[in-house]
Amino acid sequence: MPRIAPTRQSLIIAELSANHNQSLNLAKRSIRAAHLAGADFVKLQTYTPECLTIDSHKPYFRIDSGTLWDGQTLYDLYKQAYTPFEWHAELFAYARAVGVGLFSSPFSPKALELLERLACPMYKIASFEITDTPFIELVASTQKPIVISTGIATHAQIMDALEACDKAGNSDVTLLLCTSSYPAPLELANIASMQSLARYGTKFGLSDHTQGDICAILASVLGASMIEKHFIIKRSLGGVDSAFSMEAREFAQMVQRIKDAHTALGSPEPSKDEAVRASQARFARSLFVCEDIAKGEILDAKNIRAIRPNDGLPPKLLPEILGKRATHDLQRGEPLRNGDFE
Repeated sequence: MPRIAPTRQSLIIAELSANHNQSLNLAKRSIRAAHLAGADFVKLQTYTPECLTIDSHKPYFRIDSGTLWDGQTLYDLYKQAYTPFEWHAELFAYARAVGVGLFSSPFSPKALELLERLACPMYKIASFEITDTPFIELVASTQKPIVISTGIATHAQIMDALEACDKAGNSDVTLLLCTSSYPAPLELANIASMQSLARYGTKFGLSDHTQGDICAILASVLGASMIEKHFIIKRSLGGVDSAFSMEAREFAQMVQRIKDAHTALGSPEPSKDEAVRASQARFARSLFVCEDIAKGEILDAKNIRAIRPNDGLPPKLLPEILGKRATHDLQRGEPLRNGDFE
């Protein structure tokens, strides 16, 4: 059974991805909007089309696997989606001015070199890059926190990636559960499996490609240290990732719902708030006089009852009290006290 982690608050990541639509101004507006929506960090992707593939129209390079991008070549897709290297310095400076964290997924040594010059605070390894262990070791050698998406990975591949980090002397690793479908259907999300990543001795979290916020909320209360969602100001802006990206208003709602879920979840320990306990106890049952009783009259189930509010003796004493006699006149509506009977 999944274990809840009520004391852990998740780091919320807004993945910008291609949602700048090749506009630097839109990229900056998106960073600010993500910050206002409650993101702790915004994430970029740092690559050029040439570092991922070649410009070829051969069948190998054509996308035809039932995705949003079917019919395009890989090169054409990445040319639309990439974030130009020359933007990065301005985007990092802008994020600092706004007051939100910014980091990236590097896809080449050249990209990593650029990001290091810009003091990128942590790095993410995309799920399709998890088999490139020499590059993972290079990224880990920066001694920055490393986030690894496990979308397509086998157990052996995850172990190889972690070994690469270990070789670099970097143990600050977070593994993210990720369903590499865009968008991912809920029936494939399997959020309960996220906690199994803890067996690797790392922090764990979720890179969420489902629509809506239910998976993010579930992941947070199950102990995710990090939750990543694709972010867009408005889906009507279009773009290659817009269909499965979360709008700014939806993102803000998700952040609040995650906070609300943790507030409601509370702690495994019962509440120690005495004011709350007193308020709740006020309307518990206690023993009251429900008919006028003369001095010397026998107390019975008609004239003494366990009713609300909680100003009389505890109901558990009723069996001991029935059959005793009143020591003085008792009025209807008065709580029964010690000394009222003998």
